[in-house]
Amino acid sequence: MDTDLIVSQLIEHFKEIVPLQDADIGCITAKLEIIQLKKKDYLLRSGEVSRSMRFIAKGSLYAYHIDEKGKENTTQLGIENWWVNDLYSYLSEMPSSMFIQANEDTTILQISKTNLEVLYREVPAISEFWRLKIQSAYVTLQERTFEHSRVDAYTKYRNFVSTYRNIEQRFPQYMIASYLGITVEYLSYLRKKHLSDVS
Repeated sequence: MDTDLIVSQLIEHFKEIVPLQDADIGCITAKLEIIQLKKKDYLLRSGEVSRSMRFIAKGSLYAYHIDEKGKENTTQLGIENWWVNDLYSYLSEMPSSMFIQANEDTTILQISKTNLEVLYREVPAISEFWRLKIQSAYVTLQERTFEHSRVDAYTKYRNFVSTYRNIEQRFPQYMIASYLGITVEYLSYLRKKHLSDVS
């Protein structure tokens, strides 16, 4: 594992949104923790409190909750350079109702809530980064809520593959179907229809 390369990946991710000085980078690096997960390992389990922000350096993760019928419902998918978390649990410090699990062997960089609060004071640019990130997450959540209630399944699928290019091949069909709120069989039909429409 090339620790320097992994850390520089996160630093470049920050720099895409906010400027950082060399001293800032030193402060950030000192507060990072690297987590290695094997496929199927859990990053977070239902009932645990999420106490860190987590950046995917390598691999992929998915988040899901189990409904009253025992059905697994996928709520988030994440690949390299994405953040994955239960923000409700993180912000409220209440137990999570979600599981976050590795879909592949995965390397995570995480910053504990305590360390992040320190960084907000030491490196104000990080506070600005998270202000913008959380705004974006809220907009995405609103769009997804709107889409689920008012948009047909084919449009949902087309929006998914155009917005998240190359992600479909990384996850099993049942996860994609669950994320879109449809059956695996219907996903297969929509995929064939889409390929036919774009060919």
